[in-house]
Amino acid sequence: MNIFKTTNILMVLLTNLLLVNFSCKKSIEKKQFTSSVSIQKKFYGKTKDNKEVFQFIMKNKLGMSVSIITYGGIITSWTAKNKKNKYEDIVLGYNCLEEYESRSPYFGALIGRYGNRIAKGKFVLDGKEYILDRNNGPNHLHGGLKGFDKVIWGAKEIIKDSTASLELRYLSKDGEEGYPGNLQVKVIYTLNNRDELAVNYEANTDKATIVNLTQHTYFNLSGNFDNDILDHELKINADSFLPVDTDLIPTGEIRKVKNTPFDFSFPKKIGFDIKNEDLQLKNGKGYDHCWVLNEQEKDFRFVASVFEEKSGRLLEIFSSEPGIQFYSGNFLDGTLPTKTKGNYKFRTGFCLETQHYPDSPNQPNFPSVKLDLGEIYSSKTLFRFSTKKN
Repeated sequence: MNIFKTTNILMVLLTNLLLVNFSCKKSIEKKQFTSSVSIQKKFYGKTKDNKEVFQFIMKNKLGMSVSIITYGGIITSWTAKNKKNKYEDIVLGYNCLEEYESRSPYFGALIGRYGNRIAKGKFVLDGKEYILDRNNGPNHLHGGLKGFDKVIWGAKEIIKDSTASLELRYLSKDGEEGYPGNLQVKVIYTLNNRDELAVNYEANTDKATIVNLTQHTYFNLSGNFDNDILDHELKINADSFLPVDTDLIPTGEIRKVKNTPFDFSFPKKIGFDIKNEDLQLKNGKGYDHCWVLNEQEKDFRFVASVFEEKSGRLLEIFSSEPGIQFYSGNFLDGTLPTKTKGNYKFRTGFCLETQHYPDSPNQPNFPSVKLDLGEIYSSKTLFRFSTKKN
């Protein structure tokens, strides 16, 4: 055989071999990359009316895990690393479905159709008055007697590149809890390999209605549910907040936080001013107010952060919403069991709920929460965990 021909054949074979190896290497890398996140599905239990509930556990390659059940879209556990790189559960909740059904103060739940309070349980939309279920004294709270926190959501697992997502869907029928319109709701929880959890909300309706969705996780960044949260340092990107009456309904005033106990425009311990003789703190029995967030013209921006010194955990929150409800666990009273055989004592958890303002349907100077036929409700919040030194 001609030496040049032989050389050419060898070159072709060598080139093909290299291409095969490169292709295999890419395939392996892709497989490893994709498998760096995972979702595990488990049977969680049956509701009182015999409906099955499943738990989905999302994990990333760093060690963070987020567990969500189809009842209420509830985050039942969420691990985050401390300064020693140890991942621990940092959210309040229960160990079984029965406790979530019977006596949960919205631990970890999706909230809708309307997060927060609507005064007197009624509002007028396009000239028609709608009467809602009253489940908070004379007022309507967090969607009513059976809000989105108490329904079974359809679930779909999605793995893409380095993210694991759980897509939840629910149809809220016309007239449910008094709300108009058939509302199709989709919420997607997405965990990535940077210890971030994104929550994307989307909804559409066949009739004009109101929508204000949020997430109601209680955090304790110490990882010890016996500890209160008063030493956590909170920062809120807001120059104003909404004063409330004794029923926690906004008065309509937008008040500056400067020179008040409500100034968290710089990192400040939650407990620093909480015992201040301030009428608003008395009305809320602590902090249970909505802050008017800055930079509302931006689609998505930093809105709040919390730092816990002993663990070194830092939580940063980003959102497209105009407001954030900060609740300092004022109604936790030691009667609810923890996941660790104790009880949730006074102020052992806090909530930061990104949302539109409370009672917006009855407050014409607040941003609108109306959703019309043909429109898409869209909202996004991201929770980012890291550690830092004090």
